[in-house]
Amino acid sequence: MDIFEAIILAIIEGITEYLPVSSTGHMIITSSFFGIAQEDFTKLFTIVIQLGTILSVVVLYFKRFFQSIDFYYKLLVAFIPAVVFGLLFSNLIDSLLESPLVVAFSLVVGGLILLRVDDLFGNSENTDISYATAFKIGLFQCLAMIPGVSRSGASIVGGMTQKLSRTAAAEFSFFLALPTMLGATLKKSYDYYNAGFTLTSEQINLLIIGNVVGFIVALFAIKTFIGYLSKHGFKIFGYYRIVVGIAIIIIHYFISPLTVI
Repeated sequence: MDIFEAIILAIIEGITEYLPVSSTGHMIITSSFFGIAQEDFTKLFTIVIQLGTILSVVVLYFKRFFQSIDFYYKLLVAFIPAVVFGLLFSNLIDSLLESPLVVAFSLVVGGLILLRVDDLFGNSENTDISYATAFKIGLFQCLAMIPGVSRSGASIVGGMTQKLSRTAAAEFSFFLALPTMLGATLKKSYDYYNAGFTLTSEQINLLIIGNVVGFIVALFAIKTFIGYLSKHGFKIFGYYRIVVGIAIIIIHYFISPLTVI
């Protein structure tokens, strides 16, 4: 991985992490086109740069982090399913991460769901999150272990099925990203270290650059997304996912098989 590839991946992470379009799916496809998806450092990079996007949530919602202890308990309850499913199905998840076609089909299916979610669940103004609601959102978030599903998309839709408003569901999804993404980063870093890999000074610099770029881009992406979502809903993201997913399938079957991962 060179600095250009690192910056492009970080920009994609910053834009897509909190949008319902699947950041993991986009980075799998992008790194496949770059021909670096097989590299162990690439797999570490795409996880570790999530720290930058995590920090963007902390900065934007700084005052909200001083809520009651009850708020943190609800985040913990929502986080538990990801821990359990992640430990139980880690090998399956890793194998799915190696398939651009899984990403493509997930993008299309998720896009079809987003086309309907506003009509089915988009009329609520409720902002109150119970423990039961938090847990159910956490279960929905686990669907994002399938590449292309979108962690934010799954958890936001999960919140809306529990009669939360679009904005409330989106903001809780942002907060839930913190323990989820931090946990994934720590686990991936531990696995990398435990396997005997050591980072070069150049790789450390790429991680720093990736986190900085991801942080800056995510700041703008989150603010833009919340403003757009409250006014227009999810349909544009549904259409986008379908177009991208179909494009990947066409490229794979009719132009050049995506087998570089």
